[in-house]
Amino acid sequence: MFKVNFLLSLRSLRKNPLYSFINVSGLAIGIATAILICLWIQNEVGHDRFHPNIDRLYMLNNRDKNNGGVFVWNNTCKPLGPALQKDYPEVERVVRINDANANFLISHEDKHFSIHGQFVDTGYFDMFNFPLVKGSPSTALNSPKNIILTASLATKLFGNAEALGKTVRVDSNTYLTVTGVMKDLPGNTSFNFDYLLPWSFYDKLYPNDNSWGNSNIFTFVTLKPKVTLAEFDKRVANIIIEHSKPGETTRKIFAQAVKDAWLYSKVENGEFVGGRIELVRMFSLIAVFILLIACINFTNLSTARSEKRAKEVGIRKVSGALRSSLVVQFICESIMLALVAGILAVGLVQLSLSPFNEVIGAKISIDYGNPLYWVYGLLFIILTGVMAGIYPAFYLSSFQPVKVLKGAFKPVNSLLTPRKVLVVLQFTFAIALIICTIIVQGQIKFAENRDAGYRRDNLAFVIQFGAADRNYELIKKGLLSSGAATGVARTSAPMTEDWSSGDGFSWKESNPSDAKSNFKLFSADKDFATTMHLQILQGRNIDLDTYKTDSFSVLLNEAAVAQMRLKHPVGEAINTTYGKFTLHVVGVVKNFILESPYEPVKPMIIVGPAYGYGVINFRINDRPSYAENLRKAEKVFSEFNPEYPFNVRFYDKEYAVKFADEQRVGKLVGLFAALTIFISCLGLFGLAAYMAESHIKEIGIRKVLGASVTDIAGLLSKEFLRLVGVSFVIASPIAWLVMHNWLLGYQYRITIEWWVFAITGILSLFIALATVSFQAIKAAIANPIKNLRTE
Repeated sequence: MFKVNFLLSLRSLRKNPLYSFINVSGLAIGIATAILICLWIQNEVGHDRFHPNIDRLYMLNNRDKNNGGVFVWNNTCKPLGPALQKDYPEVERVVRINDANANFLISHEDKHFSIHGQFVDTGYFDMFNFPLVKGSPSTALNSPKNIILTASLATKLFGNAEALGKTVRVDSNTYLTVTGVMKDLPGNTSFNFDYLLPWSFYDKLYPNDNSWGNSNIFTFVTLKPKVTLAEFDKRVANIIIEHSKPGETTRKIFAQAVKDAWLYSKVENGEFVGGRIELVRMFSLIAVFILLIACINFTNLSTARSEKRAKEVGIRKVSGALRSSLVVQFICESIMLALVAGILAVGLVQLSLSPFNEVIGAKISIDYGNPLYWVYGLLFIILTGVMAGIYPAFYLSSFQPVKVLKGAFKPVNSLLTPRKVLVVLQFTFAIALIICTIIVQGQIKFAENRDAGYRRDNLAFVIQFGAADRNYELIKKGLLSSGAATGVARTSAPMTEDWSSGDGFSWKESNPSDAKSNFKLFSADKDFATTMHLQILQGRNIDLDTYKTDSFSVLLNEAAVAQMRLKHPVGEAINTTYGKFTLHVVGVVKNFILESPYEPVKPMIIVGPAYGYGVINFRINDRPSYAENLRKAEKVFSEFNPEYPFNVRFYDKEYAVKFADEQRVGKLVGLFAALTIFISCLGLFGLAAYMAESHIKEIGIRKVLGASVTDIAGLLSKEFLRLVGVSFVIASPIAWLVMHNWLLGYQYRITIEWWVFAITGILSLFIALATVSFQAIKAAIANPIKNLRTE
């Protein structure tokens, strides 16, 4: 039975090569796209879910009322972990991590790498699944003189030689022993480091950092079995308040499951409500629709050609074939076609993985050695074949042999047929994706064109390590005198990153609630405004050389002036709760974007040297040669900070990173829109070919009676254009609603204009017309005499 169905299916596919090609191509592209999206979803959903006891593993967060809303942040205080371990029986294990202070120069002989690490507690490897390839996880972090390297860093430092037991230098005066080599981090983790340092080493460097009000570390807990998240949150909510002075803070602690942290990072009213999970849901829906569109092609072409197969069905029924056997045969044809398409799809996926990984910024692959992949893949392809073929199978097998063999069978040609509905469904989804692509790209361009508040061209920075601090004046002089730079300035952080913020400020007209207002804190020297090309709106710059009292002078940005409700900010005194000193406002600068370009600029206080410097900024001279002056800058840094590599970063590139997620979404939506249009047009092309073929005598008669090529081409095209027009009418409000809700997630956003829909409508009609016009014109210019002779 199987052999007979196989041979019949093979003969049917070979007999109709054009339609077989269209069906196989459409299904192959649809399956390949669905596979790629499923691999991406697997990577997203599996983020940090490979750790032991993942269902009991949580990260602690702070929650407090701030600026009229509820603010959430994940940095916690150092003493929180030990208190939880000691006083809370619900907690099985606590691990603290600090990565803000673990940026060291790691050296061995003549090899130096300025890279990022983490300070971690000794139970780190019991909580997280980052296996050591060498060394003992139970003892590798026991001493402050130990260090664990990733396999990549070990290779950079020691080549192929044994790393275990070797000594590395940390910065210029500390020597640590390699007690472990760890496998490189997987791609689906939010952890990012090249080495691990013991917490005892952190205590040695920062012995007095035990304030309950200083949040600069991450705290993770593993709860004991049967302890619920709600119970734990209720128990620990007031732990900060209990360890602080009465009335000093209202900050509360709550936990988030580590397995959810990657997907749920969006905060509303103090709760994690969404984030990347919204992308996962959106692209899951896209995968389903693209596969559905490919299946619709098969269904439409199969039912459209029903007249061609009606006699075959009639003869087989007269010969004794049961309807069930015909259904099985037609489904077998569909499954066989899906299997061929599946094989091609795997090849397409393999060819597409590298560029697809570049677009999504991840490293996904098919694990061919995993038998589950093959089982699920085969089931997926068979299910696709059944889904594509089940309606045509029951439709074709329902023909009555008497009507068919008498020639009384006529295909349905009413105003509303399943085939027309499916074509409309195809193009509705495709048109909606086109509209979404245009709006996403418009939102990205809108934010990219937003005034950043400073000039990024030729502007670079180097993180200040080693001798750069004490030799800053020499570095500055060398950069300017050599012509490598036109301006040099120091700041506490890069202009694109938020390194510090705080509250507890008061001023003359402030009220008690203002003490909770959060301000970004930024340090800058006297050359800051001129080097960055910042606009000072009121007052003057901070200049300690000219004004000896400027040690505690500050600049405010426009947002801070608005937040503090100051009518005359210059000369205002600002008191600090924690530092117990007074700041004096000497100027107001125009807002500049420190964080997201899609959000309003946050209030900022810019101080002089009081908070220290961490970054050297310089504007590279592009005359006579940008490249030559960059080499001069490297020579200057190498001369005055010889132990550290010249790790220069450029503001235009750093700023561009802020658009990475939206650009990724835009590229993916655009890609899937193009694929959807292509698959839909394949089906439209096949339907147009069939329509031209089935109306061949009518076309011949019309031409003999004087119809022009334009008349006939229009006759064959107008039905398809009408369906695309209906699709546009349905897709437009759906796309508007989806994009309107998406844009609500951005405070700085575009409005959806009418021309987006106008362009999409014209483009859709043009694509449909271009698709069907080939077959329409081909039929219209054919010789009518030849057509009328054809039986």
